[in-house]
Order: sequence, then structure tokens, then C-alpha cells
Amino acid sequence: MASSMYRLVYYSRNHIAYDEAVFASNVDEILANSRVNNERNEITGALLFNAGCFAQVLEGPLDKVEAAFERIQQDERHGDVSLLALDPIGHRSFPNWAMGFIGRSGMHAERFAGIGSSSGFDPSRLSGDEIHSLLKELAIEEEAA
Repeated sequence: MASSMYRLVYYSRNHIAYDEAVFASNVDEILANSRVNNERNEITGALLFNAGCFAQVLEGPLDKVEAAFERIQQDERHGDVSLLALDPIGHRSFPNWAMGFIGRSGMHAERFAGIGSSSGFDPSRLSGDEIHSLLKELAIEEEAA
């Protein structure tokens, strides 16, 4: 039923110490836990980290998406968590990703690192639709690579 499927878009500030090894370990832990929880809860989505911010899209049943967002808000690794959109959807944009991490490959990590410094990428200045479109476009590129 289309009305029972929702898309939530948020951004948050990184509160993980920016030691490369500590950061990588924390992101790996976030992704591993998210993938297990999201698969169990029928949630799909994608996560982008750039310029000290996380931007994420979650898709699935409303109660499950809201529960996942509540866990994120309580996670001390995320600060200034801001909900940008929560809308009913007719279909998923990330049907194959329990939680995709955009920018994992060396080529993409280098590309996305430049987005923040050259454009001032700041998800607080983007709408939920803009973040969703960006992540969808990058996910398509990531899957094609």
C-alpha cells in the first residue's frame, strides 16, 4: 500500500573525533548496525558523509522509519540532527540498499571530499528533496561503478 511507505530525510553534524582510524571504525559500526536493523525493519536508504555532516535518506513503513530516526537522534555520534522531510512515497528510491554508503570507493571519496571544500556543501542549506535527489544520483553512479 503506497500510503504506508514513507521517506525520511535528515542531516546531522559529525560528533565523532576526527582521527581517521576512529572515524572509519565508527562509520563502519554505524553502517553494520544500520544494515542489520534496516533489513529486519524493511528500511532502505543511503548515507553520505561530507564536510563534517551526515545526510541520509530512510525509506520504509512509517513506524519503523520513525523508530530508526529516534535512535539516530539519541546517538551521541550525531549532533544537531535536523529533520528535512517526512513524506509518503509510492516506491523506494534505494530498493537494493539496506543502507548504502555513498563515497566508499577511492574515486568517489576523492570526488565527494572536494564537494564540501569547493562548494561549501552544507546540508542545512538543502531541502529534503535536494538531498534525496543528490543521494539518488550518486547511488546510481555508485552502482554503475
